[in-house]
Parts: sequence; C-alpha cells; structure tokens
Amino acid sequence: MSPPDEPVFAEPWQARAFALTLKLSEQGYFTWNEWTTALAGELKSVANRGEVDDGSRYYNHWLKALETLVVTKGLADTVALMKRKEAWSAA
Repeated sequence: MSPPDEPVFAEPWQARAFALTLKLSEQGYFTWNEWTTALAGELKSVANRGEVDDGSRYYNHWLKALETLVVTKGLADTVALMKRKEAWSAA
C-alpha cells in the first residue's frame, strides 16, 4: 500500500484509464466479471510471451485489456482507438 502522501497512480493517464473502465462498467457496457476476465487474459498473454513483469507496466496492461474489451464489445474499432491515441500524443 502506498503511503498517504504518495499518489495512487504514477501518471494522470492511469487514473483516466481506471475511471473510464469503472464508468463503462457502471453504465452496463460490460460486466465487472467481463472486465476482470479481459485483464486476466492480458496479464496471461504477457506472461506467456515471457515478458518480465515487475508491476511497473500494470496500467499499460490495464489499458490494453480495456482497448481489447471496447473493440470486442463494438464500442469502438481499432482505427478509432489509434486516431484517439495519436490525438492525445499530439496534444
């Protein structure tokens, strides 16, 4: 657990990814069980690829799982997600 004076998220985008996941689930776009299954699948893929996981890339995996679930559910396609990422990078 982080000491009280340390932020929970290392970067603002991590908090946004977390909040977006919660909001989409709360609004019924996917169940929390679907979400945990997607995240577990992403973490398993990372392990299967033999990537070293020291926990520092957790929210990268979180975001990848969210993107996969959003595409699977038809909420966006990969092209739309890529355009959004490029827009955020350019901003």
